Amino acid sequence: MGLDMYLRKEYYVKNWGHQSPEERHTITILKGGKPAPIAVDRICFITTEEMYWRKANAIHKWFVDNVQDGKDDCGEYEVEREQLQQLLDIVTQVLAKHDLAKKLLPTTTGFFFGGTDYDEYYYQDLRETKEGLERCLAQGDDGGTFQYHSSW
Repeated sequence: MGLDMYLRKEYYVKNWGHQSPEERHTITILKGGKPAPIAVDRICFITTEEMYWRKANAIHKWFVDNVQDGKDDCGEYEVEREQLQQLLDIVTQVLAKHDLAKKLLPTTTGFFFGGTDYDEYYYQDLRETKEGLERCLAQGDDGGTFQYHSSW
């Protein structure tokens, strides 16, 4: 029990009759090396988990304030690449100058949200966030849509 946070990327892969063969997606699902009994022609979206955090409440607060219009409701919210870049810039600044943490990326309390100290755990969350965001942004615009979701 506690704050779990996910940054996912969703790809729309539904094939339509009017698409040329070059525009169509091919999806193969295997289980144990054999085709799985899934109607792949009915798959519309593929979702990848790009990042996962556990009780990184400062990062969660940033998403609530900057992506979710202040609503902390365990909903799923689309995140623009520019927003991820903004978060990366803030994380990078705080990692370079720790005295900016309370101003730029403050911790928050909540239902099993974890600690609120600016300690090694806080900075480890930031280092992992920086690494993950750099990886996500390096992918370029590949047609996927980022989504943030939290639960507790």
